[in-house]
Amino acid sequence: MNYDIEEFDAIRPYHDEELPDIYEKLLASEQFLYVLNQIFPQLEKEQVRKMMNQCKTKVDFQKTFSYPFLEGVLQKTSTGIEFDHSKVKDLSKAHIYLSNHRDIILDSAFLADLFVREGYDTQEVAIGDNLLVYPWIEQFVRVNKSFIVHRGLTMRQILGSSARMSRYMHYAITVKKQSIWMAQREGRSKDSSDRTQDSLLKMLVMGGEGTLVERLQEMNILPLAISYEYDPCDYLKAQEFQQKRDDPDFQKTAQDDLKNMEAGVMGYKGRIVFRTSSCLNPRLNLLPKTCCKSEFIRMVAELIDKEIHSNYELYPGNYVAYDLLFDTEEMSDKYTVKERAHFIKYIDSQLDKIALPNKDMPFLYKKILEMYANPVANYIKATADE
Repeated sequence: MNYDIEEFDAIRPYHDEELPDIYEKLLASEQFLYVLNQIFPQLEKEQVRKMMNQCKTKVDFQKTFSYPFLEGVLQKTSTGIEFDHSKVKDLSKAHIYLSNHRDIILDSAFLADLFVREGYDTQEVAIGDNLLVYPWIEQFVRVNKSFIVHRGLTMRQILGSSARMSRYMHYAITVKKQSIWMAQREGRSKDSSDRTQDSLLKMLVMGGEGTLVERLQEMNILPLAISYEYDPCDYLKAQEFQQKRDDPDFQKTAQDDLKNMEAGVMGYKGRIVFRTSSCLNPRLNLLPKTCCKSEFIRMVAELIDKEIHSNYELYPGNYVAYDLLFDTEEMSDKYTVKERAHFIKYIDSQLDKIALPNKDMPFLYKKILEMYANPVANYIKATADE
């Protein structure tokens, strides 16, 4: 298939030859320099400039700046990270890693970090423009191999934007041989009951050539389950649930997004596991060929959901939350009395962080329990026939 690559200029990651100009734009931003100073306080501006100019590629930049930062985050906020890709035949092959979404920044960043650890090229990342609240943030993420998903468009604009993004993703996989990370839905699943949006799959089949199956197979879809033992943003998500309950017109601000980013990065996460399923391509051939497009897309979404749900890593806190939410002891063999008491204490400490004038404690408590219990319920259903 022939591509007009100039149509991707507004959304694609920067080309390596564009980096020197972008470095100067970043260094001219006082906000960027302030953030950088918080991460690398030992570096003077001219040292940063020299280090940047030595980075000839985007991966060089990631290894010089992003990788050390992420390793520091892991040391300070987790007890370790694991990458289980035992079901993937060839990790160097270009895939789209379609995953559940827990953290605005770290889901994709940790995947790139894991690729670097194992000696592979990092993946490109789909990122919503709602997070690009300052010009330097867009510049920074595009240096870090992100491409832009435009949000808040009219229906006509959405169709055009989606078609262009689909063409770009097919181009990245088939021509650039570049893997991609993308969340299975727009935004994070606030209650951790992860479901793939049909609209995302409809976008994927807008590009490429051939039948619906062939267009999806061209993307080499790998469902990826991301499991954090603790979600540092759980109290913020619970707070948002009450705000939307009390005010149906409530909308988060850019400052709210920045607060979520900061909490997600700097908050304690415990153990972290990234686990892939095998590539969906062989199983796509088994789906009925005679059904309508909408029904086919729904079956693919359900297949992705099943793979993600069955590959969750479940922690003692998940099982404790399940028993507390459903008032049962069904999972009591999965945790100790000490672990139960620790998790209850953890929830109480997170609830204390919520600052609302009309704080509905029973409602907020239930919402946090749901976030940790839903992965257990989904895992039970996904593995019931195994």
